[in-house]
Amino acid sequence: MIVFVRPVLPPLSVPILTSNLLSRFTRNEFNLESKSTIGVEFATRSIHVEGKTVKAQIWDTAGQERYRAITSAYYRGAVGALLVYDIAKHLTYENAERWLKELQDHADSNIVIMLVGNKSDLRHLRAVPTDEAKALAEKHGLSFLETSALDSSNVELAFQTILTAIYNIVSQRQMTGRSDTDFSPNSNVVPITVQPTQNAAKSSACCQNN
Repeated sequence: MIVFVRPVLPPLSVPILTSNLLSRFTRNEFNLESKSTIGVEFATRSIHVEGKTVKAQIWDTAGQERYRAITSAYYRGAVGALLVYDIAKHLTYENAERWLKELQDHADSNIVIMLVGNKSDLRHLRAVPTDEAKALAEKHGLSFLETSALDSSNVELAFQTILTAIYNIVSQRQMTGRSDTDFSPNSNVVPITVQPTQNAAKSSACCQNN
């Protein structure tokens, strides 16, 4: 799946990953009965970045092909994205490469992208070697992490990393007069809207949601 970050009125928008990754980050919850997203879901959470409170509105979009037109609408103006695949399903990794190309073709050339291998708890079922994914990330200049919504591994770090990078870009653009948001670097509260995109795992009809 992909998570997008783009300017949206006063806040900044960033797309997000699977339902359980979203709920783990925003509510510290995990639901074994979680089902694939239908349409768009969103949640909010505030984090601290460089002494500022960053208010993030995070959107989770369905990853199935039939929702592709909806998701592609989030590319325009995006400044960040989390590209998520399932480490236990190599097809989702292959789909992640396709979404990466789509991002590179349609999103801003300066977009911040993180490649995320989710479900790291399924080590015994691993189909995508860590070194292979890391090499892909390095090849395209992406940051890389493996996460698990089930046991919380690196979920916080993934979001903290991407939101910090986004904050730095937005604040820099604001100071150079190129920002499309109403964010002021002198404000203690920075509104950020995290808008989702497709999850590579969902696109492959995967049923596991950790």
